[in-house]
Amino acid sequence: MDTQSSILIKKVNVFQREQLVLSNVNIEIAKGEFVYLVGKVGSGKSSLIKILNAEIPVSQGNVTVSDFDVDCISRKEIPMLRRKIGVVFQDFKLLTDRTVYKNLLFVLKATGWKDVKAMDSRIEEILNEVGMLHAAKKMPHQLSGGEQQRVVIARALLNNPEIILADEPTGNLDHDTSIGILNLFKKINASGKTIVMATHDKLIIEKFPARTLVCDDGKVYEPESEMLNFRELL
Repeated sequence: MDTQSSILIKKVNVFQREQLVLSNVNIEIAKGEFVYLVGKVGSGKSSLIKILNAEIPVSQGNVTVSDFDVDCISRKEIPMLRRKIGVVFQDFKLLTDRTVYKNLLFVLKATGWKDVKAMDSRIEEILNEVGMLHAAKKMPHQLSGGEQQRVVIARALLNNPEIILADEPTGNLDHDTSIGILNLFKKINASGKTIVMATHDKLIIEKFPARTLVCDDGKVYEPESEMLNFRELL
């Protein structure tokens, strides 16, 4: 893998429940890039993201993510791959029975952290980074959708991953809140992290332009023109 590449996909076929949804996918994403993955519901965006995280196995083709060969990765290596990747979900997936602090503490303990002071320090640092330090003792239901998404982003950043995979992170948010979340992602990207964001929010793409890959009609391609016809594609 090229040392300047963060993600490399070659001749990959993507399946959803044994149905082929994307064929012959070839993508190279450089370290530190911000890339949108756009397409209609069911076009294969989420499945492609799940392949990068080794949530869906690669049955055909080659996938390299942060120097891991995902197409032939062993079960033992998957946790190591996932320490290089932070995932941000549309529906948050926060643990509803514990505070924001304990949500983040759970992740650190699950990924091998032992030192209590180090964990406290990391949680404080990352909540401050996403503007949610004030919410450490709150329960998820006490937070707005935008605040919950900021906590999810904090969770994704805890282990200082190289790559952030965001699957429709503004899908459940209003426009103004979405703008705040994208500003946060841009700040994270500026720190050197690679971001791949699946979205169908054309207003966000127009306000924050970046390299865009389109999932459409079983293919993934980079449009020749910057003027995408979003009404047809999203």
